[in-house]
Amino acid sequence: MASFGCILVLLLVTYWRSSHAEPSPGYYPSFHVDPVGFFQAFRDLWGPQHQHVQQGTLTVWLDRSSGSGFKSLQRYRSGYFGAAIKLQPGYTAGVITSIYLSNNEDFPGHHDEVDIEFLGTVPGEPYTLQTNVYIRGSGDGRIIGREMQFHLWFDPTQDFHNYAIFWSPNEIIFFVDDVPIRRYARKSDATFPSRPMWVYGSIWDASSWATDYGKYKANYDYQPFVSQYRTFKISGCTVNDPNWCQSLPWVDPSGTGWLTHQQLAAMEWAQRNHMIYDYCRDSRRDRTLTPEC
Repeated sequence: MASFGCILVLLLVTYWRSSHAEPSPGYYPSFHVDPVGFFQAFRDLWGPQHQHVQQGTLTVWLDRSSGSGFKSLQRYRSGYFGAAIKLQPGYTAGVITSIYLSNNEDFPGHHDEVDIEFLGTVPGEPYTLQTNVYIRGSGDGRIIGREMQFHLWFDPTQDFHNYAIFWSPNEIIFFVDDVPIRRYARKSDATFPSRPMWVYGSIWDASSWATDYGKYKANYDYQPFVSQYRTFKISGCTVNDPNWCQSLPWVDPSGTGWLTHQQLAAMEWAQRNHMIYDYCRDSRRDRTLTPEC
């Protein structure tokens, strides 16, 4: 009986490790994109008094008076866009820290957008990382989000971790520390963003929805709310490049755009163990609005 108990414990420990230990994706796209300084690729967009760059690290903060945002110097048709980000611990309910692609300034009311957003939280609860894709319609009263949310396998307040969006004419892949966590394929022109977009980052008050659907609001007794970015990485085709531009980093060893079996296994692990919401699995959603599901 003692031997059986030992075997059972060993099996449980093995299962726990396989469920919780981050798998190697086998290939690391971020290693193949050179970092750029903040001012080489970005400029402040709003709240410049709530931004500070020192020794390669951009610090942004939100207080009762303002948040802060920044924007790329170029518009892109495709590419790899990422940064290492560190979040603030403690009470951050209602506060969004993000890096995203958008053309809202060019197409107000019917823009495209690809998001990585950290939804603020309350002490004792993990941050939620939300990925989202909008296609021609956000902001006009008919917002159709394509959210997939995760509780990460690490504490994003303890250190910097790399977060990235890969956008090609055929797919969008979201990465966390080079682990692909989501792949959004182009299944039709109507369900895929194809117009040029800028790269943005921001910290702002989204109390109406960010934390537990707005149950917990930003509490400015805890201000300022601070986030940090560094190791910015951008590689892609701008609107000024020729149409034959192929300046895309390889996200797989072959350069075909197809993730390897090891990368797909790492993505399946992330979704099986850390995904907490998938719009395609939400029975409350109107599937006619998201035909790609």
